[in-house]
Amino acid sequence: MIPRDAEPHLKKLATQFPAVLLLGPRQCGKTTLVRHFVDGRYFDLERPSDLQVFSGDAEYALQKLPGPLILDEAQTLPALFPVLRAVIDAARHKNGRFFLLGSVSPDLLQSISESLAGRVGVLELTPFLYPEVAGRRGVKLESLWLRGGYPDAFLERHADRWRTWQEAYLRTLVERDIARHQLKLSAAEIRRLLTMLAHSHGGLLNYSSLGRSLGYSYHTIQNIVDLLGGYFLVRQLAPYHTNISKRLVKAPKVYLRDSGVLHYLLGVSTADELLTSPGRGNSFEGFMIQQILALEALRRPGSGCYFFRTHAGTEIDLLIDRGSERIGLEFKAGVATDATDWKHLLSGIADGVIHRGLVVYNGSRAFDPHAKISVVPATQILAGAID
Repeated sequence: MIPRDAEPHLKKLATQFPAVLLLGPRQCGKTTLVRHFVDGRYFDLERPSDLQVFSGDAEYALQKLPGPLILDEAQTLPALFPVLRAVIDAARHKNGRFFLLGSVSPDLLQSISESLAGRVGVLELTPFLYPEVAGRRGVKLESLWLRGGYPDAFLERHADRWRTWQEAYLRTLVERDIARHQLKLSAAEIRRLLTMLAHSHGGLLNYSSLGRSLGYSYHTIQNIVDLLGGYFLVRQLAPYHTNISKRLVKAPKVYLRDSGVLHYLLGVSTADELLTSPGRGNSFEGFMIQQILALEALRRPGSGCYFFRTHAGTEIDLLIDRGSERIGLEFKAGVATDATDWKHLLSGIADGVIHRGLVVYNGSRAFDPHAKISVVPATQILAGAID
């Protein structure tokens, strides 16, 4: 097993709370991680034989089964949570008794907030992060960027087998998981929407335009994009608003969270295809944002993450608000950089939007072109996150 950066955080939560909720997309390694260090009974609630253990008399099962208990795909049985609250309260001092794994964030978090508030620690597990795989022989940043971070996809060496895995993964999500919500759009239309979002990756999210292309209303598309976000497929990055006297963009930017899924939907499966792809720059930007946001959530929980753009054209790809300081980041897929790459960061500093800026690129040399601007290789940023 490849060690995960989230493991020590998960262990810490288990010493503090009776229950721990581990959220993340399917196939990102949640089950492998928890079963690696938890010596307990495992139940997959999507398996009928496991589900029936709790769907009858859940209270009896929770009381009688020796712990700790690992309950996978916990959103499958929302009626379990009120019972779990009562069992926890009967022995509130015992921590690390229940590990709940889930792949549908909105449904699961709503059930948790209604039933287990104050009794559960919550952590999100993403597909592989660069620090987790950088020590493996022959692994370069470009490999993770191209293949994406899902363990089975990342470890697959052959492009045709990688494409087969991606297709099976998307079909499972679209035709099984998302279809359960009985949406107005068919599976084929959901797939088309995902492809449209892939081509919009790194751009402003326009629900009306997407709706016109598919023949559905603004609100219908908005609800489905929100659902795709709940399945950890899509990220909406909100704009940062300040009181400066400039007209600011208010629409969010949209990204597919995993670069491998993005590349598959764009028809990119080799390093040469990625090198010549017109979407290479936006792909790199989205990949780095996903990596940095995941690392920031682990190391500095509570940071706010946004982008900044004015109607006059000033834009900062990522703005991290840590309360005491705001850091702006620009991402460049090339191996060289020049003064035009940090001019928007300088504008942001002059206007008081950010306190310092970073240009993150694929080169190998770090340098400071300005007292408050640093140019840093992508590998260096991800190895140590952001100081």
